[in-house]
Amino acid sequence: MTPRDDAALLRTAFALALASAVSLGLARFSYALLLPPMRADLGWSYVTAGAMNTVNAAGYLVGALLMPRAMARLDARTLMLGGGFAAALVLAAHGAVRADAWLYLLRGLAGVASAASFVGGGVLAARLATSPASGGRSGLVLGIYYGGTGLGIVAASAGVPVMVDRSWLGWPPAWMALGALAAVATAITVAGTRSLVAPPMATAHRQPVPLGPMAFGLAGYLMFGLGYIGYMTFIVTLLREQGMAAGVITAFYALLGVGVVASSWLWAGLLQRHRGGRPLAVLNGLLALATVLPVVSHHPLAVFASGALFGSVFLSVVASTTALVRHNLPASAWPAGIAAFTIVFAAGQIVGPVAVGWVADGPGGLLRGLACSAAMLALGAVLAVRQRPFGAATMP
Repeated sequence: MTPRDDAALLRTAFALALASAVSLGLARFSYALLLPPMRADLGWSYVTAGAMNTVNAAGYLVGALLMPRAMARLDARTLMLGGGFAAALVLAAHGAVRADAWLYLLRGLAGVASAASFVGGGVLAARLATSPASGGRSGLVLGIYYGGTGLGIVAASAGVPVMVDRSWLGWPPAWMALGALAAVATAITVAGTRSLVAPPMATAHRQPVPLGPMAFGLAGYLMFGLGYIGYMTFIVTLLREQGMAAGVITAFYALLGVGVVASSWLWAGLLQRHRGGRPLAVLNGLLALATVLPVVSHHPLAVFASGALFGSVFLSVVASTTALVRHNLPASAWPAGIAAFTIVFAAGQIVGPVAVGWVADGPGGLLRGLACSAAMLALGAVLAVRQRPFGAATMP
């Protein structure tokens, strides 16, 4: 590739990465930064606070399930951009309401919009990664795309606390600022992805897969969904309750986002070497350690180690299940295999925030809630390590 081709590839990949930044970094994970002031202002219990993220996860599942049908009618770029601008509008609308019912509705709609943006962007990233323009550097393209989530987290951590602290209106202007940021990011994606084409796709024949050979992997991934979302929902609230300074919390969350950006490259070798559940087990175990660190120690070093480790691991767990499917099943069965993992993950992600909130409303508060999250992740590691390679021999 010429330097000009190389620069064009990177510009397109980074433009796509902003779709990931909007759909997950801004539309989902920024909520953790806004939860403490919203909970204080609106008088929420931890269950209510968790339920807001439960509704968001349920909306994402609905959107993901609708995407195959939508992509049979519309091209992936249209869906990605429509989802991005819809997410921007919905995020801004969070700042215009105060009733719980309206906030539940908006969190759900944000989930649906973010699914369209993330899945559509993922299809385009996969097309770009396998095109001649990539020059064989598919890992770089996909790493940039998924690392975009970290860019969104870093942007939110830099802007949200400042908006909340400096506005006499409290948290509503921060939501509006997130909406504006999402709109700008999506506009950049519009300009930077004009060369990408992913026309509507007719639903292809999909080979079913037996779930039995994947049972321990599925169970381990369910535990991941249950455990990780509790941390991402409540960690900032816990740090504020422990008296950590606002600037330190901002730096902590930004470090977590930087870890997300780096994660795609850190674990690529592990995912490539193993056909069984070892990568999922190792990553779940590391997440359990990251989650328990701020429970057992309030020291800033422990807290920052937790954020850096968690950020550098949690999105790679998603990649580990895709790798498990790709290593063990024929290409015709990949959609069914990935769908099975997506469904169990979504179930865990939906239940997890309410479950942790329910525990946190009892004796022990958020410390006990996050300890339960760590226990679920540790159980996920134990289950996943029992997942053996299954391969084509298990197929009917």
